[in-house]
Amino acid sequence: MATITAPQPTPGASGGLTWRQRLSRFDVRSAPYLYIAPFFVLFAITGLFPLLYTAYVSLRQYSLIRGDLGPVGLENFAFVLNSPRFYVALRNTISIFLLSSVPQVICAIALAAVLDANLRAKTFWRMGVLLPYVVAPVAVSLIFGQMFADQSGMINAVLTGAGLDPIGWHRDVLPSHLAIATMVNFRWTGYNTLIVLAALQAIPRDIIEAAIVDGASRLQAFFHVTLPMLRPTIIFVVITSTIGGLQIFDEPRMYDSVGLGGNSRQWMTVTMYMYELGWGAQKQLGRASAVAWLLFLLIVAIALLNFGLTRRIASSGAVNPRRKNRNRKGVAR
Repeated sequence: MATITAPQPTPGASGGLTWRQRLSRFDVRSAPYLYIAPFFVLFAITGLFPLLYTAYVSLRQYSLIRGDLGPVGLENFAFVLNSPRFYVALRNTISIFLLSSVPQVICAIALAAVLDANLRAKTFWRMGVLLPYVVAPVAVSLIFGQMFADQSGMINAVLTGAGLDPIGWHRDVLPSHLAIATMVNFRWTGYNTLIVLAALQAIPRDIIEAAIVDGASRLQAFFHVTLPMLRPTIIFVVITSTIGGLQIFDEPRMYDSVGLGGNSRQWMTVTMYMYELGWGAQKQLGRASAVAWLLFLLIVAIALLNFGLTRRIASSGAVNPRRKNRNRKGVAR
């Protein structure tokens, strides 16, 4: 009986492979890393290096005019943390963030559910919700700044016509925050809606139809089946909304003609305070860098908090199959 022998490795090749085979194996293993390397290289140049250099500048007395004047340690952080204006800016930032991000995510999920239904002219409606995102933030701020004017604004004209007192949209703290949050929601709700809509369309229809066949209504199927399956997308939208909401600058900067956040800084955000320290009257880039790092730590903390809360809320809406089966057996008995 003839025996079959395995091919012998090529003599002189490392591990029994020729240089062409080793090159081909290296190409297969390294190709994925080479494909994603440009992103990380650009991120290191445009993101990581500025972040680390900002940390270096925050520990030095760095003037925009006179340059680097030497190390000061944590004095820049102490100055910022002892400044009452920083806490005013922090209050305004968190207030505008809550008034914009929370309704924005809820409206995005609701609009995505409506656009996912069987509507006529789907493309038209889907492109329509994205149109506000195309408008420049400066134009949005100028238009809404006139709409929410204290004396001659359209909103106050409607309120006065209804017999209500006019509101100081620029004078008072909360009304100014509501006006700026309205600008943010107008511009970003459609963008988040399309992200959630893409995730909705990726959900298999068989799962939703099975829940409806089992007796669940459309609303119950959405909250107990669809919404838990949107958890990764909701987490992504919440985190991106958190980052953008805490870094808001264009809308409050252009809300009036001066751009200082109001006479008593009633809508000045942290980024506006950072701009005032670095490029305003003081021109202290070291102190502005300290504000940037404090804002970075705040964004990380709130993003982690949102991540945990979103996971818990999304997972709590899921139906436990074992509990459902037990309920069915109890009804049958």
